[in-house]
Amino acid sequence: MNTATQQIALVTGATRGIGLETVRQLAQAGVHTLLAGRKRDVAVAEALKLQAEGLPVEAIQLDVGDAASIAAAVQTVTERHGRLDILVNNAGILLDDIKLAPSAQTLQTWRDTFDTNVFAVIAVTQAFLPLINASPAGRIVNVSSILGSLTLHSQPGSPIYGFAVPAYNASKSAVNAWTVQLAYELRDSTTKVNTVHPGYVKTDMNGGEGEIEISEGARSSVGMALIGADGPNGSFTYLGEVLPW
Repeated sequence: MNTATQQIALVTGATRGIGLETVRQLAQAGVHTLLAGRKRDVAVAEALKLQAEGLPVEAIQLDVGDAASIAAAVQTVTERHGRLDILVNNAGILLDDIKLAPSAQTLQTWRDTFDTNVFAVIAVTQAFLPLINASPAGRIVNVSSILGSLTLHSQPGSPIYGFAVPAYNASKSAVNAWTVQLAYELRDSTTKVNTVHPGYVKTDMNGGEGEIEISEGARSSVGMALIGADGPNGSFTYLGEVLPW
């Protein structure tokens, strides 16, 4: 396949929900998009559906929690494309038991949440960073949540004040902090690193009880992935609106 003149994107956790819709919207914008999933057969099946719509989508196996899987994905992208223009770190989990107080959540819940929501984001980014730096305009988008905002959690009357899914909340605060640190490191390069809140989206994660549709939920990620040279670096936004850290 000839993708020399096309932007190349990779979206993690892309076999369903916001991730799958992010792939669709990037591909609709003309970006050759790698649909990454832990189970290769599922990723292939979803990619084939989008290819049938005429969209430039390619399946790739990637388990964000497995170092060997990450290394294999990097090798695949290197061999097929030689660079990566856009990385959307979308994979994430919510394991907190909402019936339990913050102090009663198990330590295993905290560990498993941080393994996927924080450490995997860092591992995937570190592994793909040389390919992203090979792009003339690299873009890294970390999918966070307004629930990562320490400002709003500590502000009585805010929409999330007292909303306790502590492991998930803290993991997204950590993703925000990682974004700021990496954005500073890359501030003099052409690579931009930002974090976004997708909105309260109707997904499997919340049992479909969100306020907006998945198509709307992908817009923040897609918009930030496609920013130009004058776009932000180290920001936390929802559909372009700056959110408090």
